[in-house]
Amino acid sequence: MLNPAVADKPAPIPQAVAELWELVVAYFKQETTEPLKNLGRVVGFGLAGSLLLGIGVMFVAIGALRFLQHDLADTFDGNWSFAPYLIVIVLLLVTAALVFTLGTRTKAPTTPSHPEPASATSATWTPPTPAAVPTPTPPVRPMKDVRP
Repeated sequence: MLNPAVADKPAPIPQAVAELWELVVAYFKQETTEPLKNLGRVVGFGLAGSLLLGIGVMFVAIGALRFLQHDLADTFDGNWSFAPYLIVIVLLLVTAALVFTLGTRTKAPTTPSHPEPASATSATWTPPTPAAVPTPTPPVRPMKDVRP
């Protein structure tokens, strides 16, 4: 057990300041640097994913352009040589609009599957439904003593 006379004495000021500084530094690390590290990791994965998706879309667009130029060369000859470029640009714009629309849509409010109970301050009271009221169990009768 601690001596009450010693336990009631406050710590010296330099020790209290050092403890306060350690507490502030630990709090700063906990509340700022660790969440920032986690945020940096998420942002890094997001940037890597968007870079890879951008490269993939570019390859698909070039593939579609080459398909239109090579396999449909008879269709887009002469004055129509610009058409494959226009088709690919329109497809890219439609895809970008679709991705933007899907990314910025708001979710419709959902109704809860279980309605919330009425508040205690509600002016009207409705009795519970019969299905919600438990049925009483019949009383248990004591057995007769049949000893001779």
